Amino acid sequence: MTITDWPRTAAEPDSDSASPAAVSGTSTPVSQTPGTVSETAEFVSETESGTGTKHSPGPLTGTQKWAAGAIVIAALVLAGIGLYLSFEHVAVFAFEQLRFESLGKGQLFAVGVDVGIMVMIAVDLLMAWLKRPISWIRYPVWLLTSATVVLNAASGAPQGAWKLLDYVAAGAHGVVPILFITVVELGRTAIDRIVRPDQDERDSIPWLRWVLAPVATARIFRRMRLWGVTSYPEMIRRDQELIAYEQWLKRKYEGGDISKASEDELLPMKMAPYGYTVAQALAMPDEQEQAAQEREEEAERRRLDAETRSEVAKSKAESERLRAKGEVETVRAEIDGQTGQARAHARAQVSAAERAAELEEQALDNAVIAEARTREAEAARKEAQEREAEAQADLRAAELERQAAEKRKLAVEADRVAAAEAQAVETQAIAEAREAAAEANRRAAETERDAAETQRATAEIHRKKAEEARLQEVALADAARAKKEAAEAERAAAETRRVAAEVERRAVEAEDVAKLKPRERAVRRVARMILAVGGDADRLPLADIQHELAVTSPGTASEYRTEAAELLAGGYRPEQ
Repeated sequence: MTITDWPRTAAEPDSDSASPAAVSGTSTPVSQTPGTVSETAEFVSETESGTGTKHSPGPLTGTQKWAAGAIVIAALVLAGIGLYLSFEHVAVFAFEQLRFESLGKGQLFAVGVDVGIMVMIAVDLLMAWLKRPISWIRYPVWLLTSATVVLNAASGAPQGAWKLLDYVAAGAHGVVPILFITVVELGRTAIDRIVRPDQDERDSIPWLRWVLAPVATARIFRRMRLWGVTSYPEMIRRDQELIAYEQWLKRKYEGGDISKASEDELLPMKMAPYGYTVAQALAMPDEQEQAAQEREEEAERRRLDAETRSEVAKSKAESERLRAKGEVETVRAEIDGQTGQARAHARAQVSAAERAAELEEQALDNAVIAEARTREAEAARKEAQEREAEAQADLRAAELERQAAEKRKLAVEADRVAAAEAQAVETQAIAEAREAAAEANRRAAETERDAAETQRATAEIHRKKAEEARLQEVALADAARAKKEAAEAERAAAETRRVAAEVERRAVEAEDVAKLKPRERAVRRVARMILAVGGDADRLPLADIQHELAVTSPGTASEYRTEAAELLAGGYRPEQ
């Protein structure tokens, strides 16, 4: 076995016990040498300690219950005997020696002490039974019991010198109270173990160790009580590990001078008085470094979280600013659009008016021109008529001349041909004049039609604007009416819910007064649900019943609905 080997102890350490190699820097594995440091006998068994930690496997049997009842009765009898024996002695001693004014007051004093002891004992046992024990209440009980013992012993003290029998008599007065307190402590411990079976029980140190090593045992007892170590074998194992570790350090350094060891290697000796094991003390530096690293990581995480929250807040503020700016731009665009639209409408109206004026003026000019042309055509027509009349006169003269002189036939024929040609020319001119007049009339009609179309478009624009304004007013009126109707509906629904809640409350109170069973309550609740849907049981879905009553079976919900319908048919009403 080398110097750096980790020694084995009589009680093998747990698997999580760390080797000191992690601190000293050596990598030699744990030695498997079967040698032991201490030859302490294995006297730490549960049998010898008398405080085994294994609990009862099950509830009390009938025989055990009878035994427990007999023990309680015997304890009460013991308490009665103690009260009976001490009452008279304490009362007389209080009157004669403690300067109470009368024997009755002495008796009240004795009764008060005994009743106080019994009350505190009863409270202690009751709180232990309720799993809420009061640890300090036993100390006043011990104090009052000690006072009772002293008073009983003093009442039997002799007037002169004490003899051996006097000491025996004085001790006999305190036997029953001490016995009663012992029984009470046993009962309290038994109750605590019954109601709190999972609680760790504290092992007692064997009396033989107190006799053989009182100082070391006192140190062990002190550490067990200070640091909550309930297992005596665990405490022995810790001591053995500490002794073995100290011996290992002495072997590691020359001359056994453990002052040469590092601070980390000396931690087990420094931390042992504070309840640390060797493994815990050696692991402390690594744990502290890990804890420091975790704190740094946590601080860094909090810093990053703060930065993230700051960035998120800035982003939200920027988004809000951009959103507000966008809303302003939207409103501005809407206003500009409305303004532009109004300007466009105004320009359209102005253009339409100017176009109408131009068309009217053009139509007027065309009408004047057409009238002038018509007059010219009328003058040409009259002239043509005059010429036609002249031609007819000439024709008549020619006929007369033809009849008068055959010789002049050729001349007359020539004149006739000339007259016919002149008449044809005049007829063509008249037709052209008529066509021109008709064209003027057509253009005038088109001008009037264009003017009428412009006026109609303008009137249509005004009509559409008026229609849009009317529709907007109608929409606003409809929205206001819808809001009003929604508010009325919400108010009516709230009133309905309030009335239903009031009916439900009165029905529940009536059911509480009648002390109905759960099924009867459920049937009445379904009946109220049927009334809420109009009184027709078929209109109430089974799913609503399952949801309201937390019923998983549709068959059960159907039974509830059927019984509720029969109940309503029998005249049940929630307000009755």
